[in-house]
This record gives sequence, structure tokens and C-alpha cells, in this order.
Amino acid sequence: MKYGIVAFPSKELQDLANGYRKRYDPHYALITPHMTIKGVFDADDKEIEEVAKAIKKVTDKHSPFELNVTKVSTFAPITNAIYFKAEPNEKLVNLHHELNYDFFGDEPEYAFVPHITIAQKLSSGEHDDIIGQLKMIGVNHSEMIDRLHLLYQLEDGSWTVYETFRLEGKQ
Repeated sequence: MKYGIVAFPSKELQDLANGYRKRYDPHYALITPHMTIKGVFDADDKEIEEVAKAIKKVTDKHSPFELNVTKVSTFAPITNAIYFKAEPNEKLVNLHHELNYDFFGDEPEYAFVPHITIAQKLSSGEHDDIIGQLKMIGVNHSEMIDRLHLLYQLEDGSWTVYETFRLEGKQ
């Protein structure tokens, strides 16, 4: 089964992201707006129990972190995805590192760019038409994230919460 670890932003930021995702993200109905902390990995029923215990150990050490979303950006030309860029901070980067290196699953393929996707799988023309407009509208939002969620993928491709972990540490 496929799993991933995410942080869900507040309803306010989710509503803002969904305003764009309805039009520009074919995954709109499959998952709530989120920031990926650990990308998709496979685990069986026995392994996921060990993963959950390991996540609990990590979240017991790490404290809540501030999520500062400061602009609209894109991964073009690598991919025509558009996203709300979250500013990396020490707590977030350390948490990501601990859940991705010497942890279950493969290490990340790309450098960590904290973000919330608002558009993806666009044609080059669609991407070019909307990126400038979205950058002008912009985004500026701050909030505290105090929990992470271990998700799993259902047969229909949608994602749902397997377990939620509070960030309760001092780091």
C-alpha cells in the first residue's frame, strides 16, 4: 500500500488553495490541500506499524513550526506545477530531514521545496497563461502547524488519514 506524510494547513489556506485547485488541479478530488513532508512510499500492514512508531518518536521530539506562505511560484520548466511557496525554516527543514533520511522508504529525489500545490498537469500554454496572473494576485499567510498526518492511498486513488501525530517536542 502507498503512504505519505503531510501537514494540512488551516481551513482558511485550504479554501484559498481549493479556489485554484478546482480549476487547475486534476487531483482536487483525491486529496485535501497539503504540504508534503515525506513523499509516497510503500509499506505492508506490518511495516506501517513500525513506520507509525518511528513517526511518533520523531514528532515527540519536534515542536510545532510556523508555516509562512509568501508567494506563488512554479516548478517549470521541470514540470508545469504551480504552488504556494512556504518559506523553509529550521524547524521545518529539520523535521523533513529526520523523516526522509535514514528513515523508511527512499530518500527524496528532489531538494525539499516546502509548498502547497494549486495547479498541476497543465499544458505549457495553460501554465504560461495563468502563472503571471497568479503571481500578481500573490499570497501572504502565516500559521502554526502542530501535527502531521500519515496518509494512505485508497483503491480509487484518493488519500485518507491513517494516523495523526502531534508535534510535542522542544526542538
